[in-house]
Amino acid sequence: MHLLLDLVARHTQGHATGVTSICSAHPIVIEAALRHALRTGLPFLLFEATCNQVNQDGGYTGMTPASFVEFVHAIADRVGFDRARLVLGGDHLGPNPWTAMPADAAMDKAETMVAAYVAAGFRKLHLDCSMACSGDPVPLPEAEIVRRAVRLCRAAETAHARAGGEAPVYVIGTEVPVPGGATEAIEGLAPTTPEAALATIQAHRDAFSAAGLEGAWPRVIASVVQPGVEFDHHDVIDYRPEAAGRLSRAIEQVPGMVFEAHSTDYQTRQALAALVRDHFAILKVGPGLTYALREALWALDAIEREWIDPPRQARLREVVRERMRAEPGHWQRYYHGQDRALAVDLDYSLSDRMRYYWPDPAIEQARQRLFDNLRTDPPPMSLIGQYLPHALRALRHETATHEPLSLAMAHIDVVLDDYNDACDPHATH
Repeated sequence: MHLLLDLVARHTQGHATGVTSICSAHPIVIEAALRHALRTGLPFLLFEATCNQVNQDGGYTGMTPASFVEFVHAIADRVGFDRARLVLGGDHLGPNPWTAMPADAAMDKAETMVAAYVAAGFRKLHLDCSMACSGDPVPLPEAEIVRRAVRLCRAAETAHARAGGEAPVYVIGTEVPVPGGATEAIEGLAPTTPEAALATIQAHRDAFSAAGLEGAWPRVIASVVQPGVEFDHHDVIDYRPEAAGRLSRAIEQVPGMVFEAHSTDYQTRQALAALVRDHFAILKVGPGLTYALREALWALDAIEREWIDPPRQARLREVVRERMRAEPGHWQRYYHGQDRALAVDLDYSLSDRMRYYWPDPAIEQARQRLFDNLRTDPPPMSLIGQYLPHALRALRHETATHEPLSLAMAHIDVVLDDYNDACDPHATH
């Protein structure tokens, strides 16, 4: 049975199980997740790419669906993680990268993208056509969103018929949070109403049937709704079970389906566990992991400043700041402060626009030099404890080494532990 179908079946049978959906294309985050899964004995690992990150035109990562699969598989092979335990998903698959085009042209591109995802081996597809294209009414009527989602499902099913292998599973849902977190301060956030959630599911079920896709409907495993969680640049709205109680109970009347929760980054371990218990069994996390990576790299940079002679220092933090100021395209529409406020946003915003800059050649060169410096001259335990206390704890328990990469991954592990505990409350870490 498909790993995700099996997980959803167990959840709907009363087991408080869930899955973490890791939405990141950073190699250190991916390696950390793979090594963490090996150590904790996770049955499988779910990585997802968004339509903006990865598409037939390369996306902002420069990767096509096929090259993303090769990228993840290469890291898995290097750390000894069985490819059969990997599930790859596509998030927000729809016309979003091409909304400046008329709808038909944008949907043609989206169909080509979905087919490429399936051909490459992606088996979890979030069909998201909620965004308006050139000439569309705003907001886009739900009936049109559903019609376009069905169009993408048909493209995926056709691609699967050609490619063979395991059939894809689908996620639907039109009440989708902004990818990567809110861009402005949040003022009030209400969960999706149960009536709206059930109406969306019914509309998709009817449309699948009308389009002759009845065979695909049992593989629709989840619907994206708003459980009342979000983050902006500096604040987090925490999950409140009492506010989402009616919504949570509504999905119990839909056989074989759970909810998928986006923007769960920065939620507490207790909130994540409550989300899974309340049937938000697929937990998306992305910026929260690259934010933890940035924390670790800034800590290693601080250690370098205290431990390595100035002429040899990589100055990673300075290089990142210089490159972000020189190439503001990834943040200038999101950060509106000036002077000190802007500097804080660039370094510390929870939306973590910095994650777009790590592949920059100058930044990567500085990161490698930082790691080389600390590998050649390992810092004392006292300095590690000052700046990376979680990594020191892992070092003392022999789940990390003095290798800078290992210390950085040990810091990311703290976030992964919270998600693993929520998705498998009986696991030991």
